[in-house]
Amino acid sequence: MTNKTNLTQDDKTYGMLAHLAALAQFVIPTFGNVIGPLVIWLIKKDQSAWVNKQGKDALNFQISIAIYTVVSIILIPLIIGIVLLIAVGIFWLIMVILATIRVSEGESFRYPLSIRFIK
Repeated sequence: MTNKTNLTQDDKTYGMLAHLAALAQFVIPTFGNVIGPLVIWLIKKDQSAWVNKQGKDALNFQISIAIYTVVSIILIPLIIGIVLLIAVGIFWLIMVILATIRVSEGESFRYPLSIRFIK
């Protein structure tokens, strides 16, 4: 866990935005949840190690969610896909909100069920 006193308000704000940007999904359906964190991460990754870590975590989670969503859609003909799609959507929203709150308070957040594509 990062020492909260070493973080500037700018670090907390951009760390929070890296997670909150996933809500771009509602503006850019399909891949907005990946594009939002990607943009924040690319802009700030070289300026703050903590924002770099939060951006990578947010991006990895959003890519993972995109994969889980595609698998759920493929499984829709088997009925279980509908249930999985709803569960993935609820899980996604709760985790994004939780991450945003924790990171805005200066705490590191690591998403459960996230595949680490970017290390």
